[in-house]
Amino acid sequence: MTVRTTDPLTCDSFFEGRLEVRQPRDGYRFSIDAVLLGNAVRPRPGDRVLDLGTGCGIVPLILVFRFPGISVTGLELQPGLAELARRNVALNAMTAAIEIQEGDLRQIRLGRATAPFDVVASNPPFRKAHAGRVNPGAQRALARHEIAATLSDVVRCAERMLRKGGRFVTVYAAERLTDICGEMRLAGLEPKRLQVIHSRRAEAAKLIVLEGCKGGRPGLEIGPPLFVYAEDGGYSDALAAMLRP
Repeated sequence: MTVRTTDPLTCDSFFEGRLEVRQPRDGYRFSIDAVLLGNAVRPRPGDRVLDLGTGCGIVPLILVFRFPGISVTGLELQPGLAELARRNVALNAMTAAIEIQEGDLRQIRLGRATAPFDVVASNPPFRKAHAGRVNPGAQRALARHEIAATLSDVVRCAERMLRKGGRFVTVYAAERLTDICGEMRLAGLEPKRLQVIHSRRAEAAKLIVLEGCKGGRPGLEIGPPLFVYAEDGGYSDALAAMLRP
């Protein structure tokens, strides 16, 4: 990945320069969470995917780059980020496959879409509204804290927008695993697959990748852990593979 800085945006290059993403230099910037989520969705040909809280559009861009036979809708609450996401879609010539909608996930209903979605993806805010220091920047605060939408809001929106048997895929804080599993079960999204993410082998897990199925039967598969960094400080082989074309 290479980064070119302008004011007030940076232009980040992925997949050996084949994908470019502009994002705020000082506002909310996506992190490795988005790369993990884009890798975890794994849609089938022809699938319709909804990304809740799309930010600058990074997850739809990754998905359409890797799976050109799908269509993705990105939903974003903040007007500035929604407009930036549209610019990124156009920049990468993906307007035929990606639609960016500005809106509140607490209010969106299936009627705004032509059919139920096969997959809903989301990287919800990890922290409760009053937990810890709230970032003074509005973009970062809304993305990291449950200010505009709670975890329950995100999960229940996913359930509304999915077809029966559809999948909800999320990256979330490891320390809130029980919270998200409880919310998913209450909403009828049965947790089916879990992967635990560690920064390094000797460190406790910070993140999880969790997949649930609408109307699925009980039974959780726990996959092997993923380590972000190798012993030499660079990305692990597994993480580096997510950044290659």
